[in-house]
Amino acid sequence: MKKILALAFFLVIAATAAGQIPATENAEEERPPVNQRLFFGGSFGLQFGTVTNIEVAPLAGIWLLPRLAVGAGPSFQFYKDPYGRTSIYGGRAMLQLTLIQDLNNVIPIGLNTGIFVNGEYEALSLQRAFFTSDPEADGRFYHGTFLAGAGLSQPTGRRSSMNISFLWSVTGNEYGIYDTPEIRIEFYF
Repeated sequence: MKKILALAFFLVIAATAAGQIPATENAEEERPPVNQRLFFGGSFGLQFGTVTNIEVAPLAGIWLLPRLAVGAGPSFQFYKDPYGRTSIYGGRAMLQLTLIQDLNNVIPIGLNTGIFVNGEYEALSLQRAFFTSDPEADGRFYHGTFLAGAGLSQPTGRRSSMNISFLWSVTGNEYGIYDTPEIRIEFYF
């Protein structure tokens, strides 16, 4: 039921936002070239101490419409705690819909922050011995998760921004990989 509600929510938001885009006769002529619509970025994380967690997740994407972006990228994480260590790797695909491009146009308080909704699918390869109750288990297994949420985008330059997103696992978190919510800070340029 949660999956259906989340999907319905994103479809309603997308339909509402798409209906607000004015139609123009020369839409192809006004569209920026591909090299101006591409963006790169991602996130990384470092934690040292009793628990060591090192994560690198680059991202490449394209703005399909002025408010709709898609992106994908690999993901790698090294995790070590007193009970063992593991490497987690895989990839992710994301869809981002900007609801408000500049909050200052809605509420004149001097913030040029944007608000967006975000959906991701993350496919990870997990070490069977670390994530299952059988320590003698060998090999790896695939685990896919849908994440959905919202965030804020703060421009840091003409074509760059810092985004903070709050994502919740829609399809379950049986292996404890994600926090609730999963907070990500990413830089796009």
